[in-house]
Amino acid sequence: MSALDTTQIERLRRQLDAREAELQREVREGDADDDAPSKSPRNQVEDAGEQSEQQRREEVRYAERERDIDELRHIEAARARMAHGHYGVCIDCGRDIPVARLDVQPSSARCAPCQEIAERKGSHAPNRYDPGA
Repeated sequence: MSALDTTQIERLRRQLDAREAELQREVREGDADDDAPSKSPRNQVEDAGEQSEQQRREEVRYAERERDIDELRHIEAARARMAHGHYGVCIDCGRDIPVARLDVQPSSARCAPCQEIAERKGSHAPNRYDPGA
């Protein structure tokens, strides 16, 4: 169980809501841009150099969209932890995540030390802490 009080959780929930709305808007706009035919001269491909540059731009747009979708998944997971009373508790070690960390990154699932370990191992590091145990 987290040491967060209901006021803190509600404030963090509003932050998650705002970020989710922003990300959904960005994803929708990106999808609309992908569907719209380009009439802009800067998007018309005329030679191999321009093809390469256009491909890089498309790769960046794709990576940005994937990053946004991934962050939306993290927000959804944070909401699930809220619903189950585990929000603000590190999924690896079971210690409370400091409020200052959650203020900066409300979807955080790990305390900073465990996040560093997970990043070194790769983002799919197993969760050692089982709040249901």
